[in-house]
Amino acid sequence: MTDRAGSGAGKAAAGDAAPSTKRENSILVIRPYKISGLWVFDDERVGLVQEPFVSGADVIIDHMVRDIPDADSGFTLLFSANAFPGYQARLDWIRSEFDGNWYEHADSGMQGWLCPALFKYFDKAPKQLFARFEPKAR
Repeated sequence: MTDRAGSGAGKAAAGDAAPSTKRENSILVIRPYKISGLWVFDDERVGLVQEPFVSGADVIIDHMVRDIPDADSGFTLLFSANAFPGYQARLDWIRSEFDGNWYEHADSGMQGWLCPALFKYFDKAPKQLFARFEPKAR
């Protein structure tokens, strides 16, 4: 399944350089949840607290977690610039805007913008992002 989300970083076009060296992990994980109707996530490793998903990225998340019970209270999101076994969504880079980057969900055609927080995980906006959406571990 391929979902498109937006992420914008006007600093570098997608695929301009070798793979990122920001994080050592190839597959990254965050645990989004809803607060005041917005999808947000915390990642103390990179200094983010209640970082929101906006401008279509939130709608893509709604689409992808529609079958996860109680997703609003939190779910696990695995993501990578490389395909990995079991990924459910592929997001294709479209363009940069306002220091963020727009991505398109390959299966649905939905588009979403990812803010400059993307650069906490990647040196440059990846040409593609791959993601898996899982229930929160109990």
